[in-house]
Amino acid sequence: MPNIPRDYDNVFEKKMSLAERYKMATLVAVISYFTLIGWVVAMVIYDKHQSSLASFHLRQSLGLIITGAILSLIPLVGWILNIGVLFAWATGLYCAIKGYEYKVPLLGDFYQQHLDFIK
Repeated sequence: MPNIPRDYDNVFEKKMSLAERYKMATLVAVISYFTLIGWVVAMVIYDKHQSSLASFHLRQSLGLIITGAILSLIPLVGWILNIGVLFAWATGLYCAIKGYEYKVPLLGDFYQQHLDFIK
């Protein structure tokens, strides 16, 4: 019989350094801005590597995805307003890459309050 370590349940869980945890949080934050599929992938990764930076950007990106989808349903005016959502998305992605917690203009506070199921 092979030699089974005592902490068999923790064999596959690597202890991460502070720098590695920060990089993982930044990765989750960046991935969350790439479509709804990217958001779902980021949420799955976030389940194992939770951080305040990642949860902040998961809320912001989901809010932008929902806002963009709703505005896309409104002909002409909604499409024009989606240009503003695109700029907010670019701002959010830039801040995620840099590791900042910057709320997107106008709706950032709303997203943080009402998408609180992401903790």
